[in-house]
Amino acid sequence: MHRYNAVMTLADFEGAVAAARPLPAGTSPLVTALWHDATGDWEGAHTLAQDVESTDGAWVHAYLHRKEGDISNAHYWYRRAGKPPASGALDDERRAIVAALLGE
Repeated sequence: MHRYNAVMTLADFEGAVAAARPLPAGTSPLVTALWHDATGDWEGAHTLAQDVESTDGAWVHAYLHRKEGDISNAHYWYRRAGKPPASGALDDERRAIVAALLGE
């Protein structure tokens, strides 16, 4: 797990989502992808996530396909990420991923 965007906290991220405020310049593509998802832009989120070829990118990609309802594809990406398939609330999973990416 790489720590992304050390100047931002999970609370900052959630505030930006609640206000539909763009994230600061230089925010990682994965954190930005999850912001797009949280603000209702699944396609924008997927476009960013699919271009990040790392286990972190695979984790975000897995979450997005799970949210889409494409469970078999999500399971493939969870395997690529080295993570067990999630089964809890989608918002909780997104928060957990953001917190992990931000090093919280």
